[in-house]
Amino acid sequence: MATIPTLANPQSTDSITSQLLDLPIPSTLDLFELTDCCCAFVNVLLETHDKAERLALCGRLAFNLDELKNRCDEDLPPHLVERLSTALPAQSCVPDCWQDTAMLVGYAQALNQALLSQTLANAVSQELAGLLHDLIYLLADFVREPYLPR
Repeated sequence: MATIPTLANPQSTDSITSQLLDLPIPSTLDLFELTDCCCAFVNVLLETHDKAERLALCGRLAFNLDELKNRCDEDLPPHLVERLSTALPAQSCVPDCWQDTAMLVGYAQALNQALLSQTLANAVSQELAGLLHDLIYLLADFVREPYLPR
């Protein structure tokens, strides 16, 4: 399961949202760290009903997803190669037809773009936000699955 970046003094949803929106996103984040940030954004997105905050969260999520998609084409850093190496790969959390990280990121980007468009009924937006949440968590688990042979 993905780990969520820790926020200082998470006493209310408002303070969490503010802290999360103010959180710098360095260009040095790896795949694991980027998916952790995405998880944090979708967690707060589900609990936020203010339109401006939802837009801001979706905007930050869009940036993170773009960065994540860019990282999909890069070589893995040595510390991730070690964590993703295994003697026997386990059963994947995603079906065989979804065994492409870039494709999963693309699906998440499309859902996020639909939310950013603000053309959907509130009920539909809420359902898509839930779907986006679940997809991001699935993606976070998938990128952490050991698959490289030792």
